[in-house]
Amino acid sequence: MAGAQREKGLSYSCILLIVIAGMERFAFKGVASNLVTYLTDVVKMRNSSAAKTVNSWGGFTSMLPLLIAPFADSYLHRYTTILASSFLYVVGLVALTTSASVWAWSPANRTRSTTFLFWSLCLISLGQGGYNSSLQAFGADQLDEEEELPSSKEDQKSNIKSLFFQWWYFGVCSGSLLGVTLMSYIQDTFGWVLGFAIPAIAMVVSVVFFSFGSRIYIYKQVENMGSNSKTIVNIVQSIQATASKLLSCRISLPNADDIVELELQEKPLCHQNLSSMDSLDHKNVKSTNYMLENLKVVLRLFPIWTMLLLFAVIFQLPATFFTKQGTTMKRNIGRNFQIPPATLQSTITLSIILLMPLYDRVLIPVTRLVTRNKKGITVMQRMGTGMFLSIIAMIIAASVETQRLKISRKAEMTLGSHSQTVPLSIFWLLPQYILLGISDIFTVVGMQEFFYSEVPVRMRTMAFALYNSVFGVGSFLSALLITVVEDLTKSKGKNSWFSDDMSEARLDKYYWLLALTSTLSLLLYAVLCKFFKSRRDLENEQM
Repeated sequence: MAGAQREKGLSYSCILLIVIAGMERFAFKGVASNLVTYLTDVVKMRNSSAAKTVNSWGGFTSMLPLLIAPFADSYLHRYTTILASSFLYVVGLVALTTSASVWAWSPANRTRSTTFLFWSLCLISLGQGGYNSSLQAFGADQLDEEEELPSSKEDQKSNIKSLFFQWWYFGVCSGSLLGVTLMSYIQDTFGWVLGFAIPAIAMVVSVVFFSFGSRIYIYKQVENMGSNSKTIVNIVQSIQATASKLLSCRISLPNADDIVELELQEKPLCHQNLSSMDSLDHKNVKSTNYMLENLKVVLRLFPIWTMLLLFAVIFQLPATFFTKQGTTMKRNIGRNFQIPPATLQSTITLSIILLMPLYDRVLIPVTRLVTRNKKGITVMQRMGTGMFLSIIAMIIAASVETQRLKISRKAEMTLGSHSQTVPLSIFWLLPQYILLGISDIFTVVGMQEFFYSEVPVRMRTMAFALYNSVFGVGSFLSALLITVVEDLTKSKGKNSWFSDDMSEARLDKYYWLLALTSTLSLLLYAVLCKFFKSRRDLENEQM
């Protein structure tokens, strides 16, 4: 039953893994989407400190796959990596729930509770570091054929690959939508203990589902890796072999009585039988070549990877400053119900779910007529379009924030006192959220396909680690940018752009700064795309 297939489309194992990925996103987004509110309202952090903490944690979480992926690709089975990582993931979520209960029952013990909170977040990061990239690579392994070499069925396989990534992203977005909408409401209404316990339970259920599917999975890693499946072990053996050679070479100095002239000879200084080490040397050479080839692949993709970082910086805003903006705006629906600010993040995933079918059924056929490309637009054009839309979202966000500040100051002058709530509906934030969702359809899905297509089969886990690392480094870059801007804009008697008093903060200027730097990044990206050669082009040149 391994690799059971449907007559058309994706296999049953692919569908199961897409569902599991959605459940994992539900658990993660159920924690991450409203974490900034938890840090400011419960842990009592400042706005800028909470934003930097969330960004740094997100960066750490996204960067870990880069460290774990080489082990998963060269030494561990993806299936084993997923199970081990999911265990850490579950332990971290349970620990986070425990820390929330400690804050609820004994908030006085802040130092110990805060330390326990951060260790819980680190465990979640470690778990997700091995889980996400391995799960997606394992899902891609379920496809019928590898696309390492051209074949007569190349177009059909390319369509199946695109279908897999689009449905994978659909599943991920569905889980994210439920996590953001449901969990933010539960956390704001029923408390943080229940709000963190439900994601932990969902993650446990997803692990059980994954284990039940063991009989229908396709296991390709050993087959693909061949003799390089234990690269790390081979490198260690190479070091040991070199040390052994040096120790076994006993060179003695001649005595003064019988000094002879040393002549250069073609014979080796160490007259020993090295035939037993020939196979190991051959293996070590292959291991070294393998690592060098992997490094070349990463370096070739590095310029494009760099240009995507500012897109990732922009995507940190919904979970941080966008959410804090929402807390100051009118959120009432009726008399009693208030919209949790973090819920608006669901419009990103909702717009993806609703508009993804239009991308395939409307946009692609239209662009095919214009570009005469079977895919409509290339992967590079797809990513660039998303980057452009994110810039428009930043311009709209800056304009809305400018208007919010004007209304806040006018209301303060009229009432003669400071009010925490600005008489401006939270729904004015919707356009920037929706535009980020549309840009997500283009850039994020394009990034997944780009990195997957541009690496050889042996580096498939590394491909998804590279994709995740864009958002990881982007998160760290966002935290660094906040620190730099805060230091530069803070002066005597004046608050920084990220003041805790949202009527004094100047987030609009920060959004304009991101729009300007992202525009420069997009222009450089366009230049790089003209000189970039895909892996398929390079293979065709060598033939």
